[in-house]
Amino acid sequence: MITVRYFAAAEEAAGRAEEPRDEPTLDALRSALVAAHPALGSILPRCALLLDGARRDDDAPLAGVAFVDVLPPFAGG
Repeated sequence: MITVRYFAAAEEAAGRAEEPRDEPTLDALRSALVAAHPALGSILPRCALLLDGARRDDDAPLAGVAFVDVLPPFAGG
């Protein structure tokens, strides 16, 4: 089981700070998150996804991953 943790605008769109998921790959997780939380559809493509702290942009397998962090772009300086 993976814990997906949402931050900032992603948390607002998902309506929660975290949730358990069991998708096998990152692409499957992306699709499932948008299906479960349609408001993520416009945010998720711009988000960084960190698997146990390491950014991944490919369709990585999620076996053995404990946390997926969904980080929208942050403004600042």
